[in-house]
Amino acid sequence: MAKTYEQINEKIRAGSVVVVTAEEMSDIVEAEGAASAAEHVDVVTTGTFAPMCSSGAFLNFGHANPRLKAQKAWLNEVSAYAGLAAVDLYIGATEVPDSDPLNREHPGEFRYGGGHVIEDLVARRDVRLRALAYGTDCYPRRELDTWINIEDLNECFLCNPRNAYQNYNVAVNLSAERSIYTYMGVLKPSLGNANYCSAGQLSPLLNDPYYRTIGIGTRIFLGGAQGYVFWQGTQHNPTVPRNELGVPQAGAGTLSVVGDLKAMRPEWVRGVSYYGYGVSLMLGLGVPIPVLDEEIARFTGIRDRDIVAPIVDYSRGYPYSERGPLGHVTYEQLRKGSITVEGVEVPTASLSSYPKAREIAEILKQAIASGEFEVSRPAQLLPSADSGLTFKPLRERPIQTEVP
Repeated sequence: MAKTYEQINEKIRAGSVVVVTAEEMSDIVEAEGAASAAEHVDVVTTGTFAPMCSSGAFLNFGHANPRLKAQKAWLNEVSAYAGLAAVDLYIGATEVPDSDPLNREHPGEFRYGGGHVIEDLVARRDVRLRALAYGTDCYPRRELDTWINIEDLNECFLCNPRNAYQNYNVAVNLSAERSIYTYMGVLKPSLGNANYCSAGQLSPLLNDPYYRTIGIGTRIFLGGAQGYVFWQGTQHNPTVPRNELGVPQAGAGTLSVVGDLKAMRPEWVRGVSYYGYGVSLMLGLGVPIPVLDEEIARFTGIRDRDIVAPIVDYSRGYPYSERGPLGHVTYEQLRKGSITVEGVEVPTASLSSYPKAREIAEILKQAIASGEFEVSRPAQLLPSADSGLTFKPLRERPIQTEVP
């Protein structure tokens, strides 16, 4: 029996909705079957808490007297993009201070950056704003140096071009010479460790692999507040190979999301440093999946044993695209603490927090059960496998210069 968004929301308002987490749904589907689960479960909640590098925040700091049109700006000495209107800025999660030694002293420590600025804003800490301008008749001021606080800002909202990756690589280092420092963490030589980054069976897009309920306007949990999907994320690639359950065999779908930073909570928005690589933002994100029919019930019944991720060498294979995956492994195997790669037993570690993902799914479950959070019909679904949309690598073209 098919259900509609309207019917599910009526049950939410009436207090009769049946909502379970993705973990709980896996048990229900295994015990009762997808058809039975679809009849009495209305919503399945998901969650993930992981580094999401393609994140950032827009803010408007208001006009000073005399007025200024910012050309260059820094927040706690981290460069912010000022190529907008006079007092609008965008701070990216991976930006670092101009004075940071970076990897000139390798490996760099990258102690502070854009992700930390965003965390400071959410935590209501004062942030130093410096801005330079070239001066105009309507904006005569040329310099500003002051403290700002999120409570004083006219607007401050998270706007992330790529979050909640649908599956991802398991990173290893085949090199025998040295450790390497990557966005997947420090990878020891000679298959010394394997790092992965996904909530697996709790991950939002792995519970709706063909994006049947997720798209523009989908209401989500974002950083401890309500947010929305506003577009497919950058590098959204729905056409990668999938198994018989629809699970992509590599990184596939992504989300562009937006939400009010003023309503978020610091435990779900955390700056993070990667030794030898850079900075990022740990972010909590959860998506409710309305169980419209038996197919969606079956998808949300997925388990870690059903989800396979590619093992990729980050010493040569990833940076130079020299070879494909070294193999595939399930999340059930990854969570046991070790996997076998080319005959070597390799210890595993996750960059994402499964306990935090579980907590997000539970928070979202309680919010829906109490009537505080309704599911939303997207205005347009995310592009799926039949859309023709793929992620294309850069086609480099030499720059021709004229010879005088």
